[in-house]
Amino acid sequence: MPSYLIMNPFGFPILTTTIFLPLVGALVILFLRNDRAIKITAFIASLFALGVSLLLFARFDYSSALFQFGEMTSWIASYNINYILGVDGISVMLVMLTTIISPFAILSTWNAIQIRVKEFMISILIMETAMIGVFCSLDFVLFYFFWEAMLIPMYLLIAVWGGPNKDYASLKFFIYTLSGSVFLLVAIIALYLVNGTFSIPEAMFKGYSFQFQFWIFLAFGIAFAIKVPMFPFHTWLPAAHTEAPTVGSVFLASILLKMGTYGFIRFCLSIVPQASFYFAPLMIILALIGIIYGGLVCLGQTDMKKLVAYSSVAHMGFVILGIFTFSLYGFVGAMLQMLNHGVTTGGLFLLVGMVYERTHSRQIYDNAGLGKITPVYMFFFGLFSVSAFAFPGTNSFVGELYVLIAAFLTNRIVGFFAIIGAVVAAAYMLNLLKKIAWGREDKRDIQDVSLREFIYMLPLAVFVLWVGLFPRPFINVMETTLVNLAMQLEKVSH
Repeated sequence: MPSYLIMNPFGFPILTTTIFLPLVGALVILFLRNDRAIKITAFIASLFALGVSLLLFARFDYSSALFQFGEMTSWIASYNINYILGVDGISVMLVMLTTIISPFAILSTWNAIQIRVKEFMISILIMETAMIGVFCSLDFVLFYFFWEAMLIPMYLLIAVWGGPNKDYASLKFFIYTLSGSVFLLVAIIALYLVNGTFSIPEAMFKGYSFQFQFWIFLAFGIAFAIKVPMFPFHTWLPAAHTEAPTVGSVFLASILLKMGTYGFIRFCLSIVPQASFYFAPLMIILALIGIIYGGLVCLGQTDMKKLVAYSSVAHMGFVILGIFTFSLYGFVGAMLQMLNHGVTTGGLFLLVGMVYERTHSRQIYDNAGLGKITPVYMFFFGLFSVSAFAFPGTNSFVGELYVLIAAFLTNRIVGFFAIIGAVVAAAYMLNLLKKIAWGREDKRDIQDVSLREFIYMLPLAVFVLWVGLFPRPFINVMETTLVNLAMQLEKVSH
């Protein structure tokens, strides 16, 4: 076992089990014909993956910065390609986010998806396997395999079960993402030619020449900027979100966008740190543009789903800003915001999907005045809306506060523009909340939240308040890994 891996203490390969349990569920579904049985099987498979990941999380040693629960098997020996898995304080949190969101997302589709249910659930489970695999992989080829495996099921979710403009949206998503993957592959091959191995940890902090780092950062940066998506690579996101079914939007917002920011932390900062410092001013400027631009576009939206989609551009801008401050405050804030955005924006998309099932419209005007008609729904909508603009006491406030502190410590002008973005976020979310709660009044017969919907919204609401009021347990898990990263970068900067 390599020195960067801590041996798996369990008597079974826990990471492999977590990754492939959803795929096993997809294989079982192949032999089922009853739609209800298919839905139940998909839900149970995702619940099993969640259960195993909780076991993983319970045994995680957050005092160590090494990769834990290591698994290593030779895959293609002639090219030194290995099946290497491991998680640290960064990736274990994203694995947990994926396994928590997935069963709730499946539960949300119970009545919404009526055609090709088998293919739909298979696509969801394959995508869950790919997403978990991305965060656990410590070999470049294995990482790239899972990175690409996610693309096809997401494309199918939009192209088959999407809205009226699904062909345009799915094709745009596919072309953008595939283009980014080409740059990622070029960087991986270049690193292999230099190092003679596809091991990700062995490529970190190797002291490459600045010229080499420059080009590798550009290749990585374009691939991850498209996935985030950062301004000006964001144009695929609103169309994909708007046309995707609710569960597709949830996976996009909660997990897929985090693959880009995870890539910046895991690859750019750790493998090409000098180039990361060089490009930091540009990355911060693009992040600030994304924060303010995304917020201003949200102010003009009349479609609830489009508003939430464009808000992701602004929220992910805060994550990028935190990462490229190269400070512990920034890293902790960025990681918290990755988790917070996954829960808060995922929750908002679930809520938009709920009201769309009832009114068959996503227009703000058509769904105005729900405060008196659906009080439970409005409780959840109000909570996630105030979380979206980082109201004190909610999860996003903690993460955004860390990022803002890091921004002001880096440069007061940077902090000033970040504050403007935060103010704009409050403006568009409060405006949306006001219209949905107290807009036009009529006597529409709209059903409030059902028991099934309440079951998958309540845990997300608990998370919003838990992190907002008591974030230390979550910070503890990632802090040692982030402190180690900050120390390594400090050595490079001198």
